[in-house]
Amino acid sequence: MQTALPTLGLERYTSKSQRARVATEAWGLANFFCPNCDSPSLQDLPANTRSIDYRCAACKSAFQLKAQSRFLSGRIVDAAYSAMVRAIQEDRTPNLFALEYDAREWSVKNLILIPHFAFPLSAIEKRRPLSPTARRAGWVGCNILLGAIPADARIPIITNGRANSAKDVRAQFEKIRPLEKLKAKQRGWTLEVLNTVRSLGKANFSLDEIYSREDELARLHPENRHVRPKIRQQLQMLRDLGLLDFLGGGEYRLR
Repeated sequence: MQTALPTLGLERYTSKSQRARVATEAWGLANFFCPNCDSPSLQDLPANTRSIDYRCAACKSAFQLKAQSRFLSGRIVDAAYSAMVRAIQEDRTPNLFALEYDAREWSVKNLILIPHFAFPLSAIEKRRPLSPTARRAGWVGCNILLGAIPADARIPIITNGRANSAKDVRAQFEKIRPLEKLKAKQRGWTLEVLNTVRSLGKANFSLDEIYSREDELARLHPENRHVRPKIRQQLQMLRDLGLLDFLGGGEYRLR
């Protein structure tokens, strides 16, 4: 996988954002492979295809590319808030390639993949409506909060200019694929509890340690007055999906 962005023909564009969009989309077409199957490439879609930039000809998986020159942390600017919420609720989100490029060296610095089944609603931040004087006055966009997505589902493809193998990327995708089995309405809690477990920063943990984050989960679900039973239910779900083991006595281990 090459990291240099193509520059041929970019002189036709006066806007830096246009040049970056054209270059990163062309780079993706030349370098992306499908993590869901063994296809070595993806097909691009017609310009202005809503929410989807590439598709795998073999397995029909859909992909979207979001590129920025800022470090891949915190938040990624996305499209309309209401459309993204509906897509999550209806299980229609594409897989997301989040790309960070170096604007001086014109190269790809970091690239991660977020599978389509790894977006909880808590990862979608509502932005302020556009001002009355804006061309799309009142329009409400959103940000994707990377910290709200479990680390397992932020699959590194390129890190600091060094590419991981397609084999490793597909293995990580396969590792978290069991989450795809869950219905969209059920998946949010499971992802949030997994993210809470991962935030502890260790493989072995206790139920009491997760209970200590109860307030954080309660803020995400103010309508739920039985957070601790829900936590236990989701830990059991993660066990059944093969992502962690019960050790007994309120102790657990991530696989």
